[in-house]
Amino acid sequence: MSVWQRVPVLVRAPIAGLFVSGIGVTLWGGLGSFPGLAGWNLRYMPRVPWALVPMALFLFVYLRYLNGSGWPRSTSDARRINLRANPLSADLWTTSLLAGLIGLAALMPLSAIMGRLFALPADAQRADIPAAMPPVTIFLLLVMSSLVAGLIEESGFRGYMQGTIERRHGFLVGLLVSGIVFGLAHFNHHAAATLQMLPFYLAVSAIYGGLAAATDSVLPSMALHAGGDLWSMTRQWMTAQPYWQLSPARAPGLIWDTGIDAAFITSVASFLLLAGIATAAIIGVARQAQEDPSSKLQDPNSKNAVDLRS
Repeated sequence: MSVWQRVPVLVRAPIAGLFVSGIGVTLWGGLGSFPGLAGWNLRYMPRVPWALVPMALFLFVYLRYLNGSGWPRSTSDARRINLRANPLSADLWTTSLLAGLIGLAALMPLSAIMGRLFALPADAQRADIPAAMPPVTIFLLLVMSSLVAGLIEESGFRGYMQGTIERRHGFLVGLLVSGIVFGLAHFNHHAAATLQMLPFYLAVSAIYGGLAAATDSVLPSMALHAGGDLWSMTRQWMTAQPYWQLSPARAPGLIWDTGIDAAFITSVASFLLLAGIATAAIIGVARQAQEDPSSKLQDPNSKNAVDLRS
């Protein structure tokens, strides 16, 4: 057994997940004084979305490597299992996306609830877009940003991190650890309110992580994450509101000042209803995956099987 394998899973998996996601996210979005490909595109030749080409090539090669291709061959199977980008049938794709969309809809009343408990922070990571950059170039860069977030973050957090913990400690522990790390990893968007924003990221992780465990595949969460980010980034570009400020109406005030009113009760009831429906739908997806002959979960005794109750 290697030294790395001797490290406890609850330490090893978060390190691996952060490393896997950090490489791609940093290459595109930058870190510290390094601007990343997107930052360079904002500075040099801003009219042309040239950064899409090298980033697309990187994503193709990197995802193939994470899925088992390349050297060393001795780690190929482990990389493929850790990523768990397992193909799904058309029926399982449909029900997974539907369950995920219901879960994402629950984030809107959750955002309204949080906006009544404390003042939601602004996004500290807004980029200064050059006046010379055409709208089509901005949108194409947003598309790539969404793809990077969806593909790379899901590979790291729901694949290499959550999946590894699931196989050793069960679904609930894997979901909780990956959700907490996922929330803390976004501290740069709202450093002063990181802990306050943690419930939002735990809810997001419950959707993506629940589907990953239910299907033993990160593909549905990749699609939902990328699509959700494209919607929220485009919305932020047009309205200056970050993705955690989802409520279309202006909050009437904090409940500590106004008291619990009908609007707050409606938000809580809506969230509980949508969250309940989403939970039932994800459990239904898990049952469907167990019965799907094309799914790796069809054998309940296989090492891929995950009990969503554990």
